[in-house]
Amino acid sequence: MDRFLSSAINRIDAKGRVSVPAHFRSVVQRRGFTDLYALRALDVPAMDVGGPDLLDRYEERIAVEDPFLQTADDMSFFVHGDGSFLKLDQDGRITVTDFVREHTGITSQVAFVGRGLFFQIWEPERLSAHGADVRARLLKLRQQASQARAANTE
Repeated sequence: MDRFLSSAINRIDAKGRVSVPAHFRSVVQRRGFTDLYALRALDVPAMDVGGPDLLDRYEERIAVEDPFLQTADDMSFFVHGDGSFLKLDQDGRITVTDFVREHTGITSQVAFVGRGLFFQIWEPERLSAHGADVRARLLKLRQQASQARAANTE
């Protein structure tokens, strides 16, 4: 499987490093990544983490914008100014930098959650609350769709 799936919580060691879950490391290895690109998520206190292809995807999107418009400038500021590279050491650990901690609120543990082509890192309690919100929104959509189908069959 070449996707980031599932979730895990790992403890940060005394040197500020955390082990990337083994199943995420295997995806990283299969894809041949040596560095990981991390971007502060725009709408949640999490970091989006992937390989250089994640950065490439954002830069391709910026390239189609008119360089003289504010949108291109804002997107570049976000993708380049709110991003950084994380080095994966030989033991599969990354350093949880102040850059990451300030945005996520991470202190002693890191929650990893797969997002398909990338993964996110969260402070575990914030991830739990976000997950509950996501499930509630999806349940509401399901209920609305079910009600709409029922109304259309009457």
